[in-house]
Amino acid sequence: MFKVMLALHLLTAIFAIGPLVHASTTASRGLRQKDAAALASSARVIKIYSIASVIVVIFGFGLMSSKSPYGNHDTVASFSEPWIWISTLLWIAAVGLCHALVIPPLEKSAKDVEQAPALVGKVAAGGGLIGIIFAVIVVLMVYRPGA
Repeated sequence: MFKVMLALHLLTAIFAIGPLVHASTTASRGLRQKDAAALASSARVIKIYSIASVIVVIFGFGLMSSKSPYGNHDTVASFSEPWIWISTLLWIAAVGLCHALVIPPLEKSAKDVEQAPALVGKVAAGGGLIGIIFAVIVVLMVYRPGA
């Protein structure tokens, strides 16, 4: 079961988090170009993949509670370990940034492209923060501090 959960967690991370980070970090390009279709598309993609990222967390918790095939056959991790709960809080922060800082300006600008240039900095900063947060989550998953 461990290998199945690991594969599902990694696949959903690649196919849900990857597009989410890409769309959020490149969304400001549509603002600079005043492209209403690109803005609406970016907002929709970010919204869909931020919601889909819940599946990554579900598989992550499944992986965490499965028996490790290495060593003493205890569970892989528990929520009391710092790298797990910090990663969870960071994921919540990243999804919150998507819905509070990136999606609303994109949807607003898609309706009125003349205000788009004024929102470039806000969306670019939000997208950059989202990318950094998910990079930190990957580092935490690899190095597992406190484990």
